[in-house]
Amino acid sequence: MAMAPSPLRYPGGKFGIRNMISTIINQQELDRGHYIEPYAGGAGLALSLLFGGHVHEIHLNDLDRSIWSFWYSILNQPERFISAIRDVEVTLDEWKTQREVQTNKESADVFDLGFSTFFLNRTNRSGIIQKAGVIGGLKQNGAYKLDCRFGKTGLIERIERIRKYSHRINLYNEDAIDFIQKSERELPENKVFCIDPPYYHKGATLYTNFYEHSDHFKISEVINRLTSSWLLTYDNCKEISHLYEQFNQFTFNLNYTAAEKRVGKELLITNMEINDISESCSLSPA
Repeated sequence: MAMAPSPLRYPGGKFGIRNMISTIINQQELDRGHYIEPYAGGAGLALSLLFGGHVHEIHLNDLDRSIWSFWYSILNQPERFISAIRDVEVTLDEWKTQREVQTNKESADVFDLGFSTFFLNRTNRSGIIQKAGVIGGLKQNGAYKLDCRFGKTGLIERIERIRKYSHRINLYNEDAIDFIQKSERELPENKVFCIDPPYYHKGATLYTNFYEHSDHFKISEVINRLTSSWLLTYDNCKEISHLYEQFNQFTFNLNYTAAEKRVGKELLITNMEINDISESCSLSPA
């Protein structure tokens, strides 16, 4: 099994569909172009496409200041971040200290917030930063302890690899709609949007910035007007399917790890014609 390139564990992360997305990008002759994620999160898919040579530059946006601070810190102060990983003691007292940083996330120092995000992501259940407890529980009497996902050597190696590509990684902290519209106007023609909004169902339990139905509707209006190539992934539900009924829709299997390990079906919606490769990509008509 390929090792995920991101140092973050992320609910609903799309690293598992990297082969599908790279096949679509190559078939559409969008390789070596600009790849755009308005909801970057863990960015595992974006990094795998960059590392694999399928895209030339990636543009990562996340409105959540905690997530943005993490990416900003490892892109701009990687040596300091690596030193912090080496020096930190992965203890329950440290977990409580790092959790406290998140209570003042809008005013916290960028580096401190970024490291807190990373620490909690690696020590909380399912990687959920603010809405999940510590692995093993506060009494640390579970089957796993809080440091079981904090292998320092491997995490440092991931950050070192990202550092080598940092000149081809562009980072933003903007509202998704504003970011999409600006990217449509300003980035070169050879580009593809890969849009992964918060889940329609259960989004409130997984993400800090979750969406109500009106938010999903607003983003659909913006995506519907895009002339650039785009791919959209969502949880498989009729409400979302209806918002994009004029576009090509497929379902695919995705491994979930939040709460419990299982395989679920998700939606892939696109304005591109990919029917001739859908079977090779393990896509089924929705």
